[in-house]
Amino acid sequence: MRLKGKLIKWHADKAFGFIAPNGGGSHVFIHKSAFTNKNRVPKVSEVITFSITKDHAERYCACDATFAGEKLKRKQPKKISKFSIYLPLLFLATIIITYTLGHLPQKIMYLYIGLSVITYLTYAFDKSKAQRGVWRTSESTLHLLALAGGWPGAALAQQHLRHKSSKQEFRNIFWLTVMLNLGILIWLHTSLGTQYLTLLT
Repeated sequence: MRLKGKLIKWHADKAFGFIAPNGGGSHVFIHKSAFTNKNRVPKVSEVITFSITKDHAERYCACDATFAGEKLKRKQPKKISKFSIYLPLLFLATIIITYTLGHLPQKIMYLYIGLSVITYLTYAFDKSKAQRGVWRTSESTLHLLALAGGWPGAALAQQHLRHKSSKQEFRNIFWLTVMLNLGILIWLHTSLGTQYLTLLT
């Protein structure tokens, strides 16, 4: 159900305010991220149409907010990339099988699995920060984790958590880190790279 009210308070420095619903009732908290129009700066006394949801702390707040005269643009459901799910799972399974057959040092297997878990959790925390409007994890940190070997966890997080899955520039750099990481892994199995691989056994 869509509600309407007037913006009675707005803290520009903290990017949040409160709406007084038409017809009375408790004031409703609203964060800037709740507005569908991200380019417009909210001002006190503006009429806002909104829906009600709950934040991570189970507190009621506004969402899908529009300014007077604007229409709510329904977001199309994001499609899940099966390739981005199957590839990391297949890769991790291959890593485990390769280790079992004695063709890969245990440390490398643990490196990929450990960094994948850490990277997945980092994505989850970053999404939580985005929803709360607090300081975010830098994209360079996410890319470094992927490059170091956490890319399977990153790929799964992007699809499962629906985080960083639609920003094309980020995705392009991410897949570049995947190719670089796989390139290094392949090089370690060449005659030149084998000497470095044996150091990990």
